[in-house]
Amino acid sequence: MNLLDGKLVSAKIKEDIKQEAAAFLAETGRKPHLVAILVGNDGASETYVASKMRNCELVGFESTNIHFDTSISEGELLAKINELNADGGVDGLIVQLPLPKHIDPERVTEAIDYRKDVDGFHPVNLGRMQRNLPCFIPATPYGILLMLAHYGIDTSGMHAVVVGRSNIVGSPMSILLARNSNPGNCTVTLTHSRTRNVKEEVLRADIIVAAIGKKHFITADMVKEGAIVIDVGINREMSDRTKSGYKLYGDVDFEQVAPKSSWITPVPGGVGLMTIVGLLKNTLEAAKGSIY
Repeated sequence: MNLLDGKLVSAKIKEDIKQEAAAFLAETGRKPHLVAILVGNDGASETYVASKMRNCELVGFESTNIHFDTSISEGELLAKINELNADGGVDGLIVQLPLPKHIDPERVTEAIDYRKDVDGFHPVNLGRMQRNLPCFIPATPYGILLMLAHYGIDTSGMHAVVVGRSNIVGSPMSILLARNSNPGNCTVTLTHSRTRNVKEEVLRADIIVAAIGKKHFITADMVKEGAIVIDVGINREMSDRTKSGYKLYGDVDFEQVAPKSSWITPVPGGVGLMTIVGLLKNTLEAAKGSIY
C-alpha cells in the first residue's frame, strides 16, 4: 500500500504557485486576486472560506472575503456579483455553498463571469471540460488529477468506478477520467443511489473515486486487490477527543481497505488539501487570462 499524500503534494504545488505568483507580481505590478462571497453563518462554510483566504496569503495572492447576512436578497447578491465581474482587479470569484433557501444557487453560478469562475461550476466551463477545451476544472476533481500526475500514475486503459454523481465531484470526475488525456483514458462507470448492486460495480474497479458523502461506505469486501482508492468524503462527527470538537471520516473504511490497495488517500490529509490547490491554480490562470 502506498499513500497518496495530499499534504506532501499540496505543499510542493503551492511552492510552485508561489513562485509563479511572484513572477506575475513582478511583471504586472499586482497580485492575483481571489474574492469569496459567504452568505450566512454556516460553521463549515466559514472554516472553508477562511482556509482558502489563508492559503491565498501563503502563495502571495490577494484575497477578499465578502460576508453577507442571510437576509440579503437574491437580487442584491446578483448585483454584487455583476459588480465584481466588471472589476478588473478581481481575477477569481467564488460564492460559497450552500446558500439560504430563498437564493437559487443555479442563478448565482450562472451569474459569475465564466472567466472568473475558479470553482469551475459555470455551464461554459463544464461544457468546455466535456469537450476537452481550455476551461476551469472544478477544484476537487482538478486536485485529484494533479495528485495522480504527481505520483506518475498512468491511468490509461484502467476501469474507474465513481461512487456519487454530484455536479461538484462525481459527474465531472467521470468525464475527466474518460477524456483523452493523462490522467484519463479510463473506461468509467458512474454509480449513484439508484445503482443496483453497487458492491458488484465497485469490485470491478482499478480506480475507485468515493464521493457519496457516507461514512465508511466503501468497505474492504467492495475493493479488489491492487485498486487505487481516492476518498473524497469529509464526514464530520462530534468528538470529545479533538480540539475542534469533531472528527473527520472518509467515505472509505481506511483501516480495512488500505491493505488491499496499491494507492490510497487518507482523510484528513488527502483530497481536501488538493481541492485548495486546484482553486489556487485556477485563480492563477484566471489572473493570466488563460481562459477567454
